[in-house]
Amino acid sequence: MADNIARVFADAIATDPTRPLLTWYDDATGERTELSGATLANWVAKTANLLVDEAALGPGDTAGALLPPHWQTAAVLLGCWSAKLTVVDAPGAVDVLFAAADRVDEAAAWPAGERYALALDPFALPMRQVPPGFADFVSAVRGHGDHFTPYPGGGEADAALLARAEARAAEVCLTPGDRLLVDTGRYPDPIDWLLAPLTAGATLVLCANLDRSRLDARTAAEKTTRILT
Repeated sequence: MADNIARVFADAIATDPTRPLLTWYDDATGERTELSGATLANWVAKTANLLVDEAALGPGDTAGALLPPHWQTAAVLLGCWSAKLTVVDAPGAVDVLFAAADRVDEAAAWPAGERYALALDPFALPMRQVPPGFADFVSAVRGHGDHFTPYPGGGEADAALLARAEARAAEVCLTPGDRLLVDTGRYPDPIDWLLAPLTAGATLVLCANLDRSRLDARTAAEKTTRILT
C-alpha cells in the first residue's frame, strides 16, 4: 500500500506528463480549464516552495483549507502534502490557512500563522481586492520555483488517506487509464475527486454546478470511462 501522496502524484503523471490530467468545468459560469500533469505539477511545486521558503513551514506543521473542489484546490492540497504538512478539516489553530474569497468570514474559527485567499479565477488572475489579514495566493505563489523535491517518506496522515483512496478507487472500479467524471457538488471529499483517481492512475473531469442535460455530451467529448454523479 502506498504511504506517500507526493510519490503517488509523481507516479500518476510519469508515463505522459503532457496528457490532460485534470479538466475543470463550472456549468454555472461556462468555465473550462484543462491542465496537463506537467502544468499541475508546476502549480504543486510552486505551492510547496511557497510553504517552505516564504512561510517557513515543513514536516509536522498543519494547514487548513476552506476551499471547494477546484483545480487550484488540487494544487494547494498536493503542495501541502508534498511539503509534508498535515491538512486538517476541523476548525482550530493551524500554521497556514487557505480560504476561498467567499469563505474568509469562516477564518475567525481558524487561528493561523499565515493566511492565503483564493479568488478561484478561471484564468488564475490576481485578486482585485485582497481580504484584510490575507495574502493573495495567486500573486504569492507565482514567484516561486516550478520544481520542488518532496521530502522522503510520507506525511503523518498520508498512509491513512491513501488507504481510504485505494479502497474508494476499488469501490468505483477505477483502473489505470480510466477517465473519471465527478459531480463535485455531490462528491466534495478530496478522496473522491482527487486521491482515489490518482492512486488508480486515472485522469479527472471535475464538474461544478453540473448541468445534467449536458452529461451525455460531456462524457462523450471527454471520453470518460467512469462517472460519479
